Amino acid sequence: MKSTAFTNRNTCARMLTAVCKPDLVTTAPVCVLGLGLIGGSVLRAAVRAGRTAWGYNRSADAIAGSAEAGFDTGTDLAAALIRAADTDALIVIAVPMPAVDSILDAIGEYAPDNRITDVVSVKAEVADAVARHGLSPRYVGGHPMAGTNFSGWSAADPDLFVGAVWVVGADDDADPDVWRSVASLALDCGSVVVPVESREHDRAVARISHLPHLLAETLAIVGASGSPLALGLAAGSFRDGTRVASSSPDLVRAMCEGNAEALTEALDDALLLLRRAREELADETSTRTLVTEGHRARTRYEEHERFDITDVTPGDPGWLADLRAAGRRGGVIRQIRVASPG
Repeated sequence: MKSTAFTNRNTCARMLTAVCKPDLVTTAPVCVLGLGLIGGSVLRAAVRAGRTAWGYNRSADAIAGSAEAGFDTGTDLAAALIRAADTDALIVIAVPMPAVDSILDAIGEYAPDNRITDVVSVKAEVADAVARHGLSPRYVGGHPMAGTNFSGWSAADPDLFVGAVWVVGADDDADPDVWRSVASLALDCGSVVVPVESREHDRAVARISHLPHLLAETLAIVGASGSPLALGLAAGSFRDGTRVASSSPDLVRAMCEGNAEALTEALDDALLLLRRAREELADETSTRTLVTEGHRARTRYEEHERFDITDVTPGDPGWLADLRAAGRRGGVIRQIRVASPG
């Protein structure tokens, strides 16, 4: 039997501007599995966009008050997935990487024909897990590039994704209808879509997301290992540089360890730069090279410009290669092109 925790509380879904094929409902129901910061924010944003949406979380304590606040949440995974199968919902996997296999087991049992995406911060490992479970034809990965150093349902925010980049996988076997479903959810949540291949994504985020976590931990340790005076004098640069060190250690480990190969390469590059900086400081009493190159790199980040991808239609010949190429150059999608009839 289905749990009454999953009764439909969102009966007034509004239709948004149609940006997909007429036979693909852009406001398809959404089933979110895992209601931490990211999954909870997806659920809240989807509901605000007019979607019928419900969510599952293993721990009832972690989502205390969510049902009373009007959100359709519960702890019965089978019920959530049976409902997803009955309504052709888009399933969003929003659990840490170590829990992905068990979630895929349940999807394979209860909703093997549903469209599936995820919001896990590594993509290749998730894609490999999906393939092992035989679910690849209905899967397109996702990764909203947004977050805070807080965690859990209580930190979830429907505005978290507004204006943010949401990676949507552009691997060679991506189904165009599934791709449109995933991209439509990202757009409904307020994000812009960047199409990226899974392993290319992992190499990139190792440098701009996972390495910063390790550097933040390092800065926090070095600062705290000094005298109490050091922490008493700490101000903006220490606060900002160590902000993500206050994130849940378990979540940080799952993120970093799931991308070990690419992160090791990024860490090697960082250690090389620091080693050279130490040598220059010891030999010449100078930090010129690192500071100058770092300032130049930060300027490149600030001057990075996006452009709208408007000439690629999912499903047309070569569409995935075209999307990947545009994504590498800084392209984003704000509206999904519709295939011409016939």
